[in-house]
Formats: sequence, C-alpha cells, structure tokens
Amino acid sequence: MSNALKRVMDIRREEWPLALLMFGYFFLVITSFWILKPIKKSLFIGFYQADGFRLADWAMTAAQAELLAKVLNMGVALVAVTVFSFLARRWHRQQLTAIFSVFFMICYGLYSLTINHPGDLQVWSFYLFGDLFSTLMVATFFAFLNDSVTSDRAKRLYGLVGMGGVTGGAFGSTFVRVWIDEIPRSGWLLICLGIAAVIVLLAAAAGRIIDRQNWAATPPEPAGRPEAPAGGNPALEGARLVFRSRYLLAIVAIVGLYEVVSQVMDFQFTATVAHYLEGDAIGRHFSTVYAITNITAMVVQLFLTSFIMTRFGLSAALAVLPIAILLGSAGFLVVPILWMGSLLNTTDNGFSYSINQSAKEALYVPTTREEKYKAKAFIDMFVQRFAKVLAIGVSLAITTYFSEFSAVRYLGFFTLAVVVVWLIAVRYAGRRFREVEARST
Repeated sequence: MSNALKRVMDIRREEWPLALLMFGYFFLVITSFWILKPIKKSLFIGFYQADGFRLADWAMTAAQAELLAKVLNMGVALVAVTVFSFLARRWHRQQLTAIFSVFFMICYGLYSLTINHPGDLQVWSFYLFGDLFSTLMVATFFAFLNDSVTSDRAKRLYGLVGMGGVTGGAFGSTFVRVWIDEIPRSGWLLICLGIAAVIVLLAAAAGRIIDRQNWAATPPEPAGRPEAPAGGNPALEGARLVFRSRYLLAIVAIVGLYEVVSQVMDFQFTATVAHYLEGDAIGRHFSTVYAITNITAMVVQLFLTSFIMTRFGLSAALAVLPIAILLGSAGFLVVPILWMGSLLNTTDNGFSYSINQSAKEALYVPTTREEKYKAKAFIDMFVQRFAKVLAIGVSLAITTYFSEFSAVRYLGFFTLAVVVVWLIAVRYAGRRFREVEARST
C-alpha cells in the first residue's frame, strides 16, 4: 500500500508535517468558501426574487441584479490587490495569513448580528464580502505555499495540498446542503469565524517548520525581467511586474482564457439541462452532476496530479485541462444530448479544481518574492475578475444571439479556437519554467 501511495504521491518523510498542515489550511479555506457561496447567493436572489431590483429606471430581475453584483466585484478586486500588495511589502506567510484571518473574523462577527434580518446594504455588501474572502484568502494561501518550497518539492507536495482544497469543496458544499435548514445564517458565520481561528494556528505551525528548516525557494534569477522597484501605488506594482515579464504574461493568458471558456461551457451546460428537463428534475440533475464532478476532482487530484507533475513535467499537467475541454466540446458538437452537455461541467470543474490548480500554482515557485506576492495578487485578484466580467459580456451576447438550443452546440467552435491559444500559452510557460528550474539546480 505504501509503495502504491509513493508512486502517485512521492512525499519524503521530512516533508509530511508541512504537507499535512498546508492540506488542512487549504481544506479550511475552501470549506469556508463553500459555506459562504450558497449563503450569499441564496440571500441575494431570495431578497430580490419577488420585487426585483430597480436601478434608476431599469427594473432588474434578481438574476440580472446578480450580474451587476459580479461586475462590482471588479472594484472589490482592485481594492483587494491594493491592500494585499501594500501589506505584502512588510508581512509574509503566516503573518499575512493572520492579518487577513483576523479581518474576516471581525467581519463574521459583525455580519452575524444583522444577517438574519438583512436590508439592501447587508445583502449587497455580504455578496461582495463573499467574493472578497475567496479573492484574498486563496491568494494568501498560495502566496504562502509558493514562497515556502522549491520547484522540486512543489511537484511532490502540490498533489496532496491541492487535495485539501478539493475535499474542502466536497465537504463544505455537502455540509451546507445537509444542515442549511437547521442552522441560521448567523450560525454559519460563527462557524466560519471558528474555522478562521484554526487557519491562523495551522499557518503559524507551518511557518515555524519553514523557518526552522529553511525550505523557502530562492531562485538565482527571476523567471522574467528584473523586479520593478518598490513604492508608488501598490495596485500598480503587480501590474508593472506582469507587463515586464513574458513568463507572467503567459500565466495571465492561461488564467484569462480559462475563465472565458469556463463561462461559455457553463452556459452550454445550463442551456442543455433547461432544454431537456423541467421542474424538480432540474435540481436533481444539477446535484447529480456536481456530485460526479467533485468525485472526479478528488480522483484526479489523488491519483494523477503528483504522478503527472513528477513523471511528465508541468507542461503536461497544464495541458490536461485544455485537452479535456477540447475533447468534451468536440463531443458536444457531435452529440448535443443531456449527458454530453452535462459532461462539459465535469471536464471543466473536475480538472480545473484539481490538476490544473496545482500545476498553475507551481508556475509561481521559481519567481521572485515580489512576483509571488504582488504579481500573483494582480493576476488572481484583478486579471481573473476582469476575465470573468469579459465572460459575462460573452454570456450576455450568447443569450441574445443563441436563444435557440439548436445553436448552442456551435459555441464549441469558439471554445476550440480559444483552447488552441491557451495551449500555446501553456507550452511557452512550461518551457520557461523548465529553463528557470534547470538554472536553480
């Protein structure tokens, strides 16, 4: 059994304490995310479902108002990247984790006082707060992790560590589904408050291991050009670093193109289910597909991620998701039936939450500390949200020009074209990663 485990997850004895602590850290961050996500969405949609939302003379449905809230998340992302970059000038790893965790603990406490009987202010601010949590805490976690290991260790550890996020998603979503009617919203926020306190403890323990064993990676030279000087507007520091490095721009392409493709595939999935099913059957089918997707993500993360990253390299690992999407979209083009359309969700989220997440984060390991904290924050908090807004525009255009289900299948041609560009970015980023990794050994 130990030999079989070693083949898929080659973690050395001295690396297990850090791997397990970071597994727990990521598990709790994603668990909190999946507690907040359905609460913020149901609170928002439920609040405006009956009467809608009026913006000047525009009477918006609850769904349209949510699209507006997603656009406003761009502003939240800009504030987040500014604050993150400013604090990252001085604080790193467990210190940055503690700062943001305490901030969210205070927010949980304040929201718990009003969330059971909210008004417009609480509904809108809590929706944005939920997105802010994922933006800051996931970015903080990976900045911590990427600043703590070498490229060689990343290939071995990221499979298990990423498994923490996958299992956290499955656990958090299932936990909420089972207990959503029994626990009030204020109770869920107090649960998240307790989870945040545990995250601080896990981060502190992991930080002590890293500091004691001096595991942090310090590459001989950055993956791109020399660092941008510190100072000035913190929100622009990460942008300057990104635009000075072709390597980081390749990561921007990987992140941004995925967001656009994912939104299109989600529309195809939703349109397919709505076309073939109705009533309660829709909810049951969604639950079934999401369960299959979570199981797929766990299997991929456990048996394939570390194996592919260590045996075949980062380029191969990064290519798994776009190739899976290419095959799934091509299949839906040929056979646009219910389960083929549902497979689009599994090929997207089943691989993006597992192997693609781990491989994408490993790209930051050979970069400088400035790039790990500031450039990555700009990409994860601003570029990703900008791509989401772009994808919202694409989806609105889709609903206008592809109102008939018979035309939905042909969106696969758009997806296939984007995937080709995506694979070019993957090839370039993987080659540059290997070059920097070779210089550091």
